[in-house]
Amino acid sequence: MSFPQFAFNNIRRNGRAYIAFFLSSVFMVMIFFAYAVFIYHPYVTELPMGDTTATGMQIASIIVYVFAFFFVMYSISAFLKSRNKEFGILTILGAEPAQIRRLVILENMLIGCLSIIAGIGGGMLLSKLFLMLTTRFIGMDDLPFYFPVKAILITIGAFLLLFFCISLFTLVFIGNKRTLELLTGTNKPKKEPKASWFFSLLGFALLTVGFVVLRNGLNGGTIMIAAVTGIAGTYFFYSQLSVLIIRLLKRNRKTVWHGTRLLWISEMSYKMKDNARMLFMVTVVIAIASMSAVVILSLDQENREQFTNNDFAIKYNVYTPSDQMDMSYIDSTLEAAGLSYQQVYLEYFWSDADQSAVSVMPLSHYNRFNAIQGKKTFQLDSASALFVDSRNEKDQDQIDRNRFRNYAEGETLTLNLEDGSLQARVTATDVEPRFATLIYSTGVVVLPDEKFEEITQQFNANRLSGKVLYQIPAWGHAVPDRHSSEAMVSDQLLSSADTIRSDNASDENYSGFLTTRYGDFERYRQGTALFTFLGIFIGLIFSISSASFLYFRLHTDLEADGKMVHSLSKMGLSFQEMKRSSTVQIAILFFLPIGVAIIETLVVVKPFLTEFGITNYTMPVLTVFGAFVLAQTFYFIIIRSRYIASLRKMMV
Repeated sequence: MSFPQFAFNNIRRNGRAYIAFFLSSVFMVMIFFAYAVFIYHPYVTELPMGDTTATGMQIASIIVYVFAFFFVMYSISAFLKSRNKEFGILTILGAEPAQIRRLVILENMLIGCLSIIAGIGGGMLLSKLFLMLTTRFIGMDDLPFYFPVKAILITIGAFLLLFFCISLFTLVFIGNKRTLELLTGTNKPKKEPKASWFFSLLGFALLTVGFVVLRNGLNGGTIMIAAVTGIAGTYFFYSQLSVLIIRLLKRNRKTVWHGTRLLWISEMSYKMKDNARMLFMVTVVIAIASMSAVVILSLDQENREQFTNNDFAIKYNVYTPSDQMDMSYIDSTLEAAGLSYQQVYLEYFWSDADQSAVSVMPLSHYNRFNAIQGKKTFQLDSASALFVDSRNEKDQDQIDRNRFRNYAEGETLTLNLEDGSLQARVTATDVEPRFATLIYSTGVVVLPDEKFEEITQQFNANRLSGKVLYQIPAWGHAVPDRHSSEAMVSDQLLSSADTIRSDNASDENYSGFLTTRYGDFERYRQGTALFTFLGIFIGLIFSISSASFLYFRLHTDLEADGKMVHSLSKMGLSFQEMKRSSTVQIAILFFLPIGVAIIETLVVVKPFLTEFGITNYTMPVLTVFGAFVLAQTFYFIIIRSRYIASLRKMMV
């Protein structure tokens, strides 16, 4: 038998240990290859957002590659530690240290080559589907299939280099241990795990600092402090604080000395200490993936809410209004599409009333705005005013109190103007939160038309602003698809925006720009869709890899756990008791990182999303956490059944 055959047989005989590592490696190679297929597609640069999407794919592929490096390095090091006894036997049989190192490199390269071949093969089979999903998800035209020679070569070169470098690096884990040390392997008696009160309290303090810092405003410094303290605190939580909590729990004999509790609680103190680094890595990986997913889904949800809450499908923003504005192109386009519509024009200027920031508009414009929505209209005399509270729900708690005053009927407001001030008595009030997004105002003062004209005649024209709004009942408020009437008309108008501008070019002071409800939604959706699509695949890799980490550790501990179970079964431990104890231990290892990651995600995303004005993120949180818990439960059921089946064989 040749040396390569010996290495191959070693892999085959250890198939149960290598299978999770192999499948995870194949999946990472396949995702990396799929990204490369898109990046180097010959037609991708010709598509709208093609360059942006390719850049996003490049960043994602780098993340996958960096993560693959640490994943493979951790996995191989775990295997080597579990094979110390095997290396000791080979040493007794005459194998030299150089031959053992060569064996390790050869095994790693064989697994790496098989992973690369399987990953590229799977990627080739799914490349057309991946291209179609990418373009459909992001909203681009379909890309034809091509034979990705460049993507294949880059994937092969990148992962061959990765596996070779890690194979050389992991030789450090073998070292020059003596034969006796290798033969004892994992059979050395373990000392009772100890925890330092100092490092336990330090871990708690670091987590507290990260929580408090995020509550005092977000900026580059606070984010960096929160990240460092949160990651360090998480490590100390697993390596010190959790062990300390279990040791304190074991002192309560009334609670611990009951059924199988004594068995699994005693074992967990060892497992928490031994697996602290692995649990820490799994927690960080899941937390990062969860945070990214929650933020992306929350932004997408916010985009949809803004669409459904917007009554005006077309908006022309006027910089410097004039008496003659030609909107005939928009009107004719809507009429050609067989759409009935209502148009309203709002003219206004920004000022302040008693140092409270407000917008000022004429009564006729405000009444027209209310009329097309079926709301009541108002009448004002020359000395009165209407005050409109236009704060939306998100502004209620965030607005600067010194820049907003909510006037009541009967109060007198003082409007500050360029050449003096104007006092008016508030004879009516109203609430219209739509103005918060339409004219970016939290308070609106409505004056009689004559009074508004008298004020604006003394203004520089640049101080006035205006908006032409179109309400189209047939389109409703539901988010349309790409082939709907709203989408097609919106695309037509936006592609002809320059035509509208040129039609109004006769007035030198007239300028503006066209926006549509669907155009704003689609542009924002495409941006978030790219990150959502990339995040799904990266999240899948993180999820599968976290399960692989746990599988590696359980397989490493299987021999020692089997001997303990064998001894306890001689003393009367039943299969059901062993099953119950093992299930609890495995469940803690699988779901504790999920629980910690959920808490950390909630702590981080709340202030982060608040900065974007997003307060409702319940559904994104439930969706993301539900997906991770469901995936982890699936892995838990499979690995638990295999682990318990292995332990059962070792019972008397």
